[in-house]
Amino acid sequence: MDLENYYEIDRVADFIRTNNFTRIALQFPDHLLKDSSKVLRALRQKLHQLHLDSDGSTPAKLYVMADTTYGSCCVDEVGAAHVKADCVIHYGHTCLSPTTTIPAFCVFGKAPVRASHCAENITKQAMKSGKPVLVLFGLEYAHAIPDIKKAVNVEASSHQDSISVSGVLFADVRSSVIYPLASKKQTDELLGFSYNQDHKEDHRIGGLSWSLPAGHKMEDYLLFWIGADNSAFTNVILTFNSSETVRYDANEGFLMADVMQQSRILKRRYYLVEKAKDANMVGILVGTLGVAGYLDMIHQMTDLVTRAEKKAYTLVMGRPNPAKLANFPECDVFIYVSCAQTALLDSKEFLAPIITPFEAMLAFNRGSQWTGAYQMEFQNLIASCPVEVGQAPEARFSFLQGGYVEDYDLRADVDEETDAVHSLVNVTEKALQLQNKDTQLSKGKNARSGAEFFVGRSFQGLEINGNDASPQPFLMGRTGKASGYKGEQT
Repeated sequence: MDLENYYEIDRVADFIRTNNFTRIALQFPDHLLKDSSKVLRALRQKLHQLHLDSDGSTPAKLYVMADTTYGSCCVDEVGAAHVKADCVIHYGHTCLSPTTTIPAFCVFGKAPVRASHCAENITKQAMKSGKPVLVLFGLEYAHAIPDIKKAVNVEASSHQDSISVSGVLFADVRSSVIYPLASKKQTDELLGFSYNQDHKEDHRIGGLSWSLPAGHKMEDYLLFWIGADNSAFTNVILTFNSSETVRYDANEGFLMADVMQQSRILKRRYYLVEKAKDANMVGILVGTLGVAGYLDMIHQMTDLVTRAEKKAYTLVMGRPNPAKLANFPECDVFIYVSCAQTALLDSKEFLAPIITPFEAMLAFNRGSQWTGAYQMEFQNLIASCPVEVGQAPEARFSFLQGGYVEDYDLRADVDEETDAVHSLVNVTEKALQLQNKDTQLSKGKNARSGAEFFVGRSFQGLEINGNDASPQPFLMGRTGKASGYKGEQT
């Protein structure tokens, strides 16, 4: 592998030199970390050469970042702030989500693909379906798109009676440079709330952008995806679930047309939406600290849950896993505020389902119905889906419970809630004396707050069951090594 070509050493060095950055953070995902030292040396050498040819300014300082707190596809602004970096050079797969405070230059990499074979499959699908084809791709294949376009032209010329070059539309990479959102106009442009002069609608997803001719709709096109079956592909098939989609596996060189995958994913997500409607306590998981608009979305989710008369708890824990979330059994559902390509978590192994902000709006906005449209980018929801204000109905129909249910009214005064907690202590003590096959988790499933759930737990911490309401003196724990604490008999 040509390291300088694969990691675009010249382009990165020119970007650093042009913007006069002096402290640069190099962000690597886990699978590319093995090349970090080589890239560091090559980039440092290139910057040194540019420094000798320049006016003698101070050369840049480089820092390698790994083991990001959240998804590796997002720019780690928190890690970059630790070294006071001026910019981030992001390597590997990226979602190209807009940053909050720091610019970034993305190096996608160059995955191998046979351009002629891929073009042959594109033309075959165009002739077979009779629809115009929209070619989407993983960003790691962006380098090969010009060659694939030329190959498609060659294939189209050999099938002049069956296919036209104008019937194949290629998406373009928006930009490999990410700048912080500084104004509403720039925000609207990056989030896709704009139209060009020819009245062609702009579509954007996962760093790709394209414009459809006037009068054309996405469902009129066959989506041809070049790349692996990963989170970026899932984002595409969910967002454009009304379009027929096929996937070309560049590594194996074969075509996949599993039309049932869209149906399975949508059914699973709709089930989680219905399950979230029965939740009493909702945990809001912070899945990013750098994507622009994440604070606004967290506040919007908190307001949404509160207006639905449910309790909301905000949790910051890095990458969620079943063990971490098991520490919060009182939460019936979690809302994951993250970028579009990490927001979909398979929550089958978790105690509670994990949903996206869009799904939370469907679940907690009373009267809202799912039309089939799906939105993964939470930035779009900030402006397009405001929290509805209104009186909640007295009862609603629960498909999971099979009947009408009433949600708890959590707008009671604080004094009433405190009295309810104290009265629940006596009820719980009597309930524990009864023979019940339910687990401790199911006993607290109807709790109205974390405090009520805590009271109903069998284990509440050390020395908490005392009759004295005043604070108890702290207890000194064991000291020494785990293999032999002090005071233990050997």
